[in-house]
Amino acid sequence: MSGRRTVEEQLSRVLDAVRVVEQVTLPVADAAGRTLAAPAAAAHDIPLFDNSAMDGFAVRGADVASASEQNPVTLRVVADLPAGVALDPALGPGEAARIMTGSPTPTDADVIVPFEDTAGGLADSLGEVTVLRAPARPGVFVRRRGADLHAGDEVVHAGERLGPFQLAAAVAAGVEAVSVTRAPRVVVVSTGSELLGPGDAPVRGRIPDSNGPLLQQLVADADAEVVLVARVPDEPEAVGAVTAEATALGADVIVFTGGVSAGAYEPVRGAFDGGGQVDFSAVAMQPGKPQAFGVLEGGCLVFGLPGNPVSVAVSFEVFVRPALLAMQGRSEIHRPHAPFTADASWTPPPGRRQYLPAVVDLAARTVRPATAGGSGSHLAGGLARAHAFAIVPAEVETVAVGDVIDVMLVG
Repeated sequence: MSGRRTVEEQLSRVLDAVRVVEQVTLPVADAAGRTLAAPAAAAHDIPLFDNSAMDGFAVRGADVASASEQNPVTLRVVADLPAGVALDPALGPGEAARIMTGSPTPTDADVIVPFEDTAGGLADSLGEVTVLRAPARPGVFVRRRGADLHAGDEVVHAGERLGPFQLAAAVAAGVEAVSVTRAPRVVVVSTGSELLGPGDAPVRGRIPDSNGPLLQQLVADADAEVVLVARVPDEPEAVGAVTAEATALGADVIVFTGGVSAGAYEPVRGAFDGGGQVDFSAVAMQPGKPQAFGVLEGGCLVFGLPGNPVSVAVSFEVFVRPALLAMQGRSEIHRPHAPFTADASWTPPPGRRQYLPAVVDLAARTVRPATAGGSGSHLAGGLARAHAFAIVPAEVETVAVGDVIDVMLVG
């Protein structure tokens, strides 16, 4: 393993070079998927007012404390409160208000009796109501103002992604605008004179460019913006030209696939090696051993990933995705990991940490390779079945059925 960097060493080099992008203020509805640069504070309480959790009757608890089927209590219904009304009817002893879920609870009421606990239910309920069961406890089925959040409380913390749940919570709390980081601008470049474009007829010696579409989706999943997708031949000049185009577009990141190894036709190495901006190294991992990384003069990060599709997927997850999330100020930049039990045996490569595309059974907590072909970095078909990577340490010689494996969940 001499001369190879560890995964941690390479990732540290990457993250040390990351700078958080600028922040902008956006209406909360336009900020979905963005990372908060500052906490979002509640503008008002949640709930906004005491309200009913059930369809039924708002009553004074003392009036119905003794109610039972053997000893029913009859109350006079003096108001009807559908959701959306602002009424606050007075309730005297022996009086009730019919109320629907979400409607403000009258100030004089301290408990809700559901329709199911009355003799007539919803039918014939606007004159009087007969209560057959006493409330289980004081205050039952009344949602109290501020029980969830109070005005001024943090709804979404800085560094969190404004996902669907967070967006809903912010809107519910009256948040109108949020301070977020903008989406990093990413250029995706596939290198290789052998690559075919979408729809091109297959030809001996040529293969479809699956890396471009793969990276487009992975970048979008990391909440970054793809501003250019390009495919260039194995010519250093072509790499230089697309790098200049990316710089003109204001790219924050360029991701190259292919052209970083030690072959005779390696355009990314030919364009950058020896220039001092991009470093080419071997990392003790499989797949993904050849890696390139650097920072251009204007601050744009350059990633050079191997060309095989599985290598691209692994390298992106291990190095590029954490960098993109760190650029957004995300508090958590790594995929979730969990232990799973091997449901098959396989032999990992010697001396390198393996990232094996895998299928997991969440109920049984088991993991197995996604393809019977093993761990070949060219086996793109297996990616369709993979929703995880099984991570096997470099010192492990054999994985046996029943072994506990660290699994990175990506699906």
